[in-house]
Amino acid sequence: MKNSFFNPICLRMALIMIKEIEIDEELYEYNNKIAAVNREKFKAKGVYALNVMGSPGSGKTTLLENILPKLQKQLRIAVIEGDIATQNDALRIQKTGVAAVQINTDGGCHLDAKMIENQLEKLDLDSLDLLIIENVGNLVCPAEFDLGEDLLMVVLSVAEGEDKPLKYPLAFLNAGAAVLTKTDLLPYVDANIDTMKQYITGIHPQIEIFETGKKDGVYHADELIRFIIAQADLKKIR
Repeated sequence: MKNSFFNPICLRMALIMIKEIEIDEELYEYNNKIAAVNREKFKAKGVYALNVMGSPGSGKTTLLENILPKLQKQLRIAVIEGDIATQNDALRIQKTGVAAVQINTDGGCHLDAKMIENQLEKLDLDSLDLLIIENVGNLVCPAEFDLGEDLLMVVLSVAEGEDKPLKYPLAFLNAGAAVLTKTDLLPYVDANIDTMKQYITGIHPQIEIFETGKKDGVYHADELIRFIIAQADLKKIR
């Protein structure tokens, strides 16, 4: 039997894998360079950039719809919406009175730093305190691409299951904050929110965790709102 190491097919497969690794490394390096440029732009203008990621249906856009009216009482805000297709989420955000631009990735599972750089040309950073980037619905790819943000925030609904952080640890490891949404559904789903929090802090002990949900028809997210305002104000001081 011939040694598989010298098998032409195996050798070709190995070369393809090496090439793919090289391309991936070049892609991340290129992205990180542009992310650094974006970060410097935000720093120079005192704009706090928040990258919001979460799986489809986690409640990212609904969260923004409910916190933006309170945030904009103290902060000047713009939103960049990322989706595979449609302008739906940008239109939803615009109804809150906050300026929003849409990025459609046409199949891409995440936003990258170049996409953000292109959208910054449409925004007047001098007139902003806070830029919120709602990433494409995904708990994998967005965690791997730096956009130049100050904070990566993961949105996770209690309906997704308490073990979701264990299945997607990189998302929480790279994040500075986690928002547990739809807490009003806890009586109806098989999830323990304390266990969910323990899993999250087990991955990232320093992460900030917030709970949001409706009670008596009112969306509650006051702690998160205060946190975002404080972070944006701190960026201005620096």
